Amino acid sequence: MKKTQTILATVAAAAALNSTADAQSPTAAAGGNQAKNVVLVHGAFADGSGWRGVYDELTKRGFRVTIVQNPLTSLADDVAATQAALERQNGPTILVGHSWGGTVITEAGAHSNVVGLVYVSALAPDAGETTGQQYQGFAATPEFVIETHRNGFGYISLEKFKAGFAHDVSDADAAFMRDSQVPINMSVFETRLQNAAWRTKPSWAVIATEDKAFDQAMLVHMAERIGANITKVPASHAVFMTQPKVVAGVIERAAKEAALKAKKE
Repeated sequence: MKKTQTILATVAAAAALNSTADAQSPTAAAGGNQAKNVVLVHGAFADGSGWRGVYDELTKRGFRVTIVQNPLTSLADDVAATQAALERQNGPTILVGHSWGGTVITEAGAHSNVVGLVYVSALAPDAGETTGQQYQGFAATPEFVIETHRNGFGYISLEKFKAGFAHDVSDADAAFMRDSQVPINMSVFETRLQNAAWRTKPSWAVIATEDKAFDQAMLVHMAERIGANITKVPASHAVFMTQPKVVAGVIERAAKEAALKAKKE
């Protein structure tokens, strides 16, 4: 009898533990409708490893996170890499882009798995527009200098890298980022988009208030035009690296709010 009682007690304890875990999981919190998948898309001059802090924060909160490694060779190539990641998701997904990655998620976000978009100091063109057009009418950014080489690929100036891209990281980290930067085919900025996912999917935006890559007015204009829920945070253009808790928090909120929007519809 005692043995039976012990087994029953163990089963009951396990059930209670599973119930608590379910209550805290992204899926259970929204009755099974909340996105539990997140796909992160990096921008130019970086690679997916810069998302490590955000990845760690999100996985601790129960999300399944996939990081895209963009080739940065063309918009079509980056969109294809992102769509391949989206095809691997097993349900509703929040798609996140930093900087140039914003253009990529705007095009790739039309995928049926995507229920929400998060722009992290990111570009947000409309269908029929080029990324380069987004800069028109806004102030220049003298601390963010791109040098285009003869092969058509651009790098951030070695001398200007820390000031323009990541002034809020250590000198050692900035030097490593500078010397490991991934060049981008500059022709991508003149490629017209076919889709603008933000026209049909809810959007959120994180704006780094110390971003030297974009004029602040430009970032605000783009976020407001797409109707994004805006969060501002003191950070450099490398906000996806230096403010992982803030970025992860916005992504988590997007997952919850996208589920609520879907229920209302």
